[in-house]
Amino acid sequence: MSVATATMQAVLIDRPDDFEEWRGKARALAAARVPPERTSWSLATEGARDLFGARNAEAAKSPPPQRAVRASKAFLQLAGSVVLHRDRNRFAMLYRLLWRLQDDALLMQSTSDPDVHRLTAMAGHVRRDIHKMRAFLRFRATAEPDGGERFVAWFEPDHHIVRANADFFLNRFASQRWSILTPELCLHWDGETLAEAPGADRRDAPAEDVAEHLWQSYYASIFNPARLKVAAMVKEMPRRYWKNLPEARLIPGLIAGAQAREAAMVERGGSRFDRAPPTSLEAIAGRIEACRQCPIGCNGTRAVAGEGPARARLLIVGEQPGDCEERDGRPFVGPAGQLLDRHLERAGLDRSLIRLTNAVRHFKFEQRGKRRIHQNPTAGEIDRCRWWLDAERRLVRPEVILALGASAGRAILGRTPSIGKERGEVRSLPDGSRLVLTMHPSYLLRLRDDAAIDAERRFQSDLGRVAALLQIRPAPAALAPERA
Repeated sequence: MSVATATMQAVLIDRPDDFEEWRGKARALAAARVPPERTSWSLATEGARDLFGARNAEAAKSPPPQRAVRASKAFLQLAGSVVLHRDRNRFAMLYRLLWRLQDDALLMQSTSDPDVHRLTAMAGHVRRDIHKMRAFLRFRATAEPDGGERFVAWFEPDHHIVRANADFFLNRFASQRWSILTPELCLHWDGETLAEAPGADRRDAPAEDVAEHLWQSYYASIFNPARLKVAAMVKEMPRRYWKNLPEARLIPGLIAGAQAREAAMVERGGSRFDRAPPTSLEAIAGRIEACRQCPIGCNGTRAVAGEGPARARLLIVGEQPGDCEERDGRPFVGPAGQLLDRHLERAGLDRSLIRLTNAVRHFKFEQRGKRRIHQNPTAGEIDRCRWWLDAERRLVRPEVILALGASAGRAILGRTPSIGKERGEVRSLPDGSRLVLTMHPSYLLRLRDDAAIDAERRFQSDLGRVAALLQIRPAPAALAPERA
């Protein structure tokens, strides 16, 4: 038996949320063929917990590598979230899964596997906690010694998510000085530098500020008794967060009076769901800006409304605004939009006569350094945003709808279509319009060489079919599309 397999390895991690440190040590151990049962993982602040780790502390130095270690992108994404979980066994569980991956490259696809299943659930807990921090953290203004203001918030996370959430608040409140206090770690931003400090006490955070009554008035005014489902509300906004929310003190009274208020709304002729369709495209634009019905709407980006004539014959629906679109506040202005413009011109379709919009109105992304990387919206997020698209369709009343990609297809059909099988088909919709499904231009941008040329020809063919439905003659250039 080798030294690597005979000696217990005591592995210490300095910070509870340090994925890169865990990754480096796990890779070294796996390369040295140290099996999971011969490792003991713990935080440096806690020390080695067992007699084996304490007795063999000198064995913590990894033996020489004996093999290359592989890990799929799916595993690394999962591990990045699980490391933030509070379960003290998370490092060991992740290492066991990494060890098993060396013999079974497809293990991550087995959702019924106990390790994969449990770690996936833990990653979900972390993502939910990250969302809760973004949704339920409330800043209160305090006076600084220099006469300026600092906004201070208190939050009690379930997991080690504070550092992981720092970029979100930096991007959203870069011009203001703020502090986020939690029991284990505090963040302080002075407008230029982000500093960390040890955990604080709830009493270190201000109780309220002068704007508190304004927020409560706003919350009371938008509270919709007709849409109230107490169980669902408490599930989404657990009572443990209420003590930190200025509006929470109003909730019991608002719930108690909800039935009477709903009756009054019905008597006044209001919609049961208080979601009467907007009567103008401008109203839609204003209301989606305030929409917070899903996590994308709460991520700090601005909504991007549709653009184009109010009575356009053609409605083009994309997936969601991208980085360029969110910054400019207009749909289809980035690289994918520019590619779309070239193909529209070749098909004889004038963009100025087309209504362009998206299935989802906020930009869903993952922050990587200074870059915002696009993430696909989930089916649930598309379905929640579908109400706005339906309202836009009722107002525009297009003759033809061109859906770019599966997300756009779902927003129209209520199911996720297979673009590969259904692309180019013309189908009639209940409102009398006709639908054509095709690829999203961003997909074309990812292709290279012959695959790109072939895909662009098929894309141009679909646009030609749309032009034919509208009885528009395509431009000669449509016969031979070229990649810019």
